[in-house]
Amino acid sequence: MLALTDLVLLVSVALAVLLVTPFLGRYMARVMDGEATILSPILRPVERTVYRVSGIDERAEQGWKAYAVNLLLFSLVGIIAMYLMLRLQDVLPLNPNAAPAFSPELSFNTAVSFETNTNWQNYSGEGASHLIQSAGLAVRNFTSAAAGIAIAVALIRGLVRRGSASIGSFWVDITRATLYILLPLAVIGAIVLAWQGVTQTLDGTAAASTLEGAQQTIARGPFASQEIIKDLGTNGGGPLNANSAHPFENPTPLTNWLEMLAILIIPFGLTYTFGRMAGDQRQGWTIFAAMAGVLVVAAIVSMAGETGGNPLYPNGIDQALGSMEGKEVRIGSGASGLFAAVTTGTSTGAVNAMHDSFQPLAGMVPLFLMQLGEVAPGGVGAGLYGMLVLGAILSVFIAGLMVGRTPEYLGKKVESFEMKMAMLVVIVLG
Repeated sequence: MLALTDLVLLVSVALAVLLVTPFLGRYMARVMDGEATILSPILRPVERTVYRVSGIDERAEQGWKAYAVNLLLFSLVGIIAMYLMLRLQDVLPLNPNAAPAFSPELSFNTAVSFETNTNWQNYSGEGASHLIQSAGLAVRNFTSAAAGIAIAVALIRGLVRRGSASIGSFWVDITRATLYILLPLAVIGAIVLAWQGVTQTLDGTAAASTLEGAQQTIARGPFASQEIIKDLGTNGGGPLNANSAHPFENPTPLTNWLEMLAILIIPFGLTYTFGRMAGDQRQGWTIFAAMAGVLVVAAIVSMAGETGGNPLYPNGIDQALGSMEGKEVRIGSGASGLFAAVTTGTSTGAVNAMHDSFQPLAGMVPLFLMQLGEVAPGGVGAGLYGMLVLGAILSVFIAGLMVGRTPEYLGKKVESFEMKMAMLVVIVLG
């Protein structure tokens, strides 16, 4: 059984996501369709300037092949730029701690990982300079998330349009996703995190003495600005080695709650965007319900498994706080279990506890969500198009076969070619 405080935490996150989804989803649909929004008077001139400087015609759309090629070229340039920055870290500015350059293999691994929204880190976060953190890794967090939104919207256009060979412009989509969606949310979130105590400075490390007199080196840097886009973009690569378990990334119960909300709002919001662009909001809410159902059950199992403590401990050991191995006392076992479900359900990779310390039942949850393809609700963009391919198209096809009718989805027939492509996705993800 969950404690009342843990139940309130779960319900509060769920209600917040439910309330934010229609507002954010409607806003994202307007942005990606090029309609005026509340931020247009401020950001529209900036958007036009970006197109003018880059030589982009925002009215020219692309077919799926050109869209895919531009995506790959954009990602390749990002990987090369990130690789060069990491290799030259020791001679670049904003390196107050004199961090050395990354090795060739580590630079390549990190550059690819962050550009593909994988954000797998095999280095200590403190090993990156302030320039790398803010102008390198944080930028990759923006671009990879924006690319995910762009791909999801392009897929929606392909599903809902009639007699059109184009699915939009990749350059316009990624510009709007970054400028109107990710950047405003990140600015607001970074201010709130900094207010709560997340470090945001260009100073180097600080020296301090412990109560026992030992000397301690404390890492400092522009962490709030990277922490928020790490969560909003479902990236997960934190600026500190301990990730969201570190008090400089996640210092209070409020920041813990806000970071989980930040991770969830765009993946769930895109379901509403899909319904609005498809002209049938029931379709969006159906996908929302499927994602939410899986995630809520997973969260309850994970939280219950951790708050119940370790059954192998002797009866004399007080486990009133649950299983606290690998957990932070300020966060607690229940909140750690919920965070684990949220981060693995969205393929984020951010952690506020050590998952290998979880009890067997709770530890099964992250594994299950990952094996499911991390589509409940999945990463930014990836969750929606994963559900559309794996859930909607496959389900419609199977249901059509069962009733003896030609399967259709959103008025379009699901035939052999569509099924071959869907099965290719299943094989690749499997």
